[in-house]
Amino acid sequence: MTRAELITQIKVKKSFLCVGLDAALDKIPKHLLEFEDPIFEFNKQIIDATKDFCVAYKPNLAFYESLGIKGWQSLQKTLDYIPKDIFTIADAKRGDIGNTSSMYAKAFFENMDFDSITVAPYMGKDSVTPFFVYKNKWVILLALTSNPGGKDFQLIEADGKPLYQQVLESSSKWGTDANMMYVVGATRADWLKEIRKTIPTHFLLVPGVGAQGGSLEQVAKYGMTKDCGLLVNSSRGIIYASHDDNFAHAARIKAQELQIEMALELSKANII
Repeated sequence: MTRAELITQIKVKKSFLCVGLDAALDKIPKHLLEFEDPIFEFNKQIIDATKDFCVAYKPNLAFYESLGIKGWQSLQKTLDYIPKDIFTIADAKRGDIGNTSSMYAKAFFENMDFDSITVAPYMGKDSVTPFFVYKNKWVILLALTSNPGGKDFQLIEADGKPLYQQVLESSSKWGTDANMMYVVGATRADWLKEIRKTIPTHFLLVPGVGAQGGSLEQVAKYGMTKDCGLLVNSSRGIIYASHDDNFAHAARIKAQELQIEMALELSKANII
């Protein structure tokens, strides 16, 4: 998917919502375990319920890899089921030497046909550039995460700057705002103002809104650009809004609530 196509979807749906498909067998409603592929059935119903309100889906690969070959099959069926005008993110957090990264790129961009993949930048440029070979595909680079351990390395100062800031400055030269995004946690939304000074036009994938306590209003205030420039992810807050038979309807309500908030922020920024 191109940058222009993504921006068009944001304007059409009045939304910059990304739904995380983090399906786990011990968390999905018990009645789904009767299906041949419970994970796919859960994802299918979530997609049917939320596709009107989101512009992206983000399967976290760990939830599928942990199930072996059946998990990979559920993932491929899920990917095939997602409407083609919705942006897809392989939340894989890969990062390795160049020839290994080339194989990761082939796996997720060529064989599975995801639109994007999350990548860890700490092995440097040659571990990331193999992903740029594929046209209209995106690298989403980990920049500033909101987990407690994020500060262990990301905030270490060198030459007067925190490490994450140096990662942003260096990596922004590897790709463009048409093939690279960055992960920035919503619970550190006020830091987006400084981040935008370094990467003013790149899209940001922002997890942490909803169950993790991040503020959508604050993310929009500090991170939104004239083209929106944001994909805000909610996983548990939507897909596990209910554990009963009405789980899909509950997910739809939560997704619509976020879409309404997002429409307001887009309107305030004169994007729609």
